[in-house]
Amino acid sequence: MVTRWRPRVRHPAQMVVAGFAMAIALGTGLLMLPVAKAGSGSASGLEAVFTSTSAVCVTGLIVVDTPEYWSGFGQAVILALIQVGGFGIMTFASWLVLLVSHRMGLKARLTAATETKTLGLGDVRTVVVRVVKVSLLLEAVTAVILTVRFGTTYDESWPRALWLGVFHAVSAFNNAGFALYSDSMMGFVTDPWICLPIAGAVIAGGLGFPVLFELRRRFRKPRSWSLHTKIVLGASGIFLVGGSLFVTALEWSNPATLGPLDVPGKILAGFFQGVMPRTAGFNSVDIAQMNPATWLGTDVLMFVGGASAGTAGGIKVTTFAVLFFVIYAEIRGEAAVNIFHRRLHGDLQRQALTVVLLSVAAVATSTLAFMVFTDFSLDQSLFEVTSAFATVGLSTGITAGLPGGEQALLTALMFIGRLGPITIASALALRLRVRMYDLPEERPVIG
Repeated sequence: MVTRWRPRVRHPAQMVVAGFAMAIALGTGLLMLPVAKAGSGSASGLEAVFTSTSAVCVTGLIVVDTPEYWSGFGQAVILALIQVGGFGIMTFASWLVLLVSHRMGLKARLTAATETKTLGLGDVRTVVVRVVKVSLLLEAVTAVILTVRFGTTYDESWPRALWLGVFHAVSAFNNAGFALYSDSMMGFVTDPWICLPIAGAVIAGGLGFPVLFELRRRFRKPRSWSLHTKIVLGASGIFLVGGSLFVTALEWSNPATLGPLDVPGKILAGFFQGVMPRTAGFNSVDIAQMNPATWLGTDVLMFVGGASAGTAGGIKVTTFAVLFFVIYAEIRGEAAVNIFHRRLHGDLQRQALTVVLLSVAAVATSTLAFMVFTDFSLDQSLFEVTSAFATVGLSTGITAGLPGGEQALLTALMFIGRLGPITIASALALRLRVRMYDLPEERPVIG
């Protein structure tokens, strides 16, 4: 008797990975249709899979000019992939199940909990619905502001203004960075009614849904905020202010970026570029003309990224904060790690260290491959690799000219960076091994 082999899904993380892969495959197929490309012919396989991965993984890196290369249908496909990727494939699927059957089984709850980072099973149903509501509400508010501005100031027809407003609002809230202008937002560098709503949507998406939910319930009671919310808001504020000041200071006199602008324009452009590494790929100045020191600082901002359970990428500000307090406690000689009058569990410390080391390994290895197989400098290679892994989308302008192998590498980095090293590792693990005994303890020399 011959039986057909069927793969077994042993962990909810595997379903998340499979869901993202299926969405990318579907998007690739749609983008390869002749109707998706402006003009004659159809997109190549590499162009389609790169663009689909960048959209689903809400990155924003491109190998072809979005407004010129893709037709209206192709742009609509990209917008849909961004929205689905922002929701999270499993969260979106669970929401559809709720609409159809108003019920959610245990497996679906486990899957949604993996994607939304909720702590219990009982609240997953509520969280999934709230994720959709909050996303659509914030996107709608941003879209209205942008639509009015495009229609009243830039002589766009109202249907065109509405399309521009919706596309950029969805792209901004989901930290995707796709734009319907060939130079991204450079044409609006001094327009606060375009730059500030986009930056606000990026920040909101980068805070993460748990923080947004808690702020809505307990905005006036900061003492009752959870440790996660306190860490995210504190670390995000530091990185936003520090990043904006850093970019503004280093680019203030650069004649190719902020130099020609007046003081208000420099402040607005510096703030906008300080926000984007959180991780959205919009740019209002030419990234390729920035100082190498600004590139390096932006690398750090991109690598850290935004908050967990949101639309941002990177290792997350919570991971960075946890390691900072671990180092602080070690320097002080304290046995326990305490944050805001709360003791941190040892498992979280190991998890944070694992995420950082795996991420550093991925970025370092990929950067080395770039330098071996291309003629680009270390600055450019590191910037592009970090942007892909952290799902940012900022670019020094070399992505479109990369060989096919390096573009495929960036595609893999976007996929890994969106799902996270821990999720990938969990999805590949066939079983959880629990050691039933402890080995003898010994202390090697450190340092």
